[in-house]
Amino acid sequence: MKHSVFVILALVIAGVIVAGCTQSPAAPVATSTSNAVTTSVATTVQARPSFAMGDHYLQKSYSFQSEKDVVVEQFRVDNPSWGINFDILPLNDNTIYCWFEMKVTHMDNGQSETYGYGRENGFDLKNQIPMYTTGPYKIEMKGNRVKVDVTAAKRNP
Repeated sequence: MKHSVFVILALVIAGVIVAGCTQSPAAPVATSTSNAVTTSVATTVQARPSFAMGDHYLQKSYSFQSEKDVVVEQFRVDNPSWGINFDILPLNDNTIYCWFEMKVTHMDNGQSETYGYGRENGFDLKNQIPMYTTGPYKIEMKGNRVKVDVTAAKRNP
C-alpha cells in the first residue's frame, strides 16, 4: 500500500512538472493530493539578440585580478550596424567574487550605457549587445577575478 501511494504521488508530481513546462507562462499550476502539495510556477525567458561579427574595431583579451584594475579603450565606429560581444571566464570557483563592468560612452553626445557580469548584471558568460550609432566611443572596463574577451565590430546581416 505504501509503495502505491509513492508511485501515485510521483506520477502526480511528474504530471505537474510536464504541465508547467508546456502551458503559457501566465498561468501558475498548483496541484494537491492528500499527502503533499506541489506548486510549479512558469517563468518568462527574455530573448537575447544574436548576430555575427564582421570587421573589428576592437578585439582584445583582458584579465582583471583585483577591483582596482581599470582599462580604457577608444575607437571610432563608421557603421551604424555594429555591436559589442564579451565572453567571461571566471578565475575563481566562487563566482560571488567574480564580476565585470563595461561602461560604453559615445564621446560626441556623452550618452553612456553600462553592461556587465556578476553583481547586479546577472551571470551570463556570453553577451552580445547591438549598437546603432556611429562616432567616437570610449569603453571603460573594470572587474575582479575574471578574464574577458571583448570584441567591438560591424554586425553582419
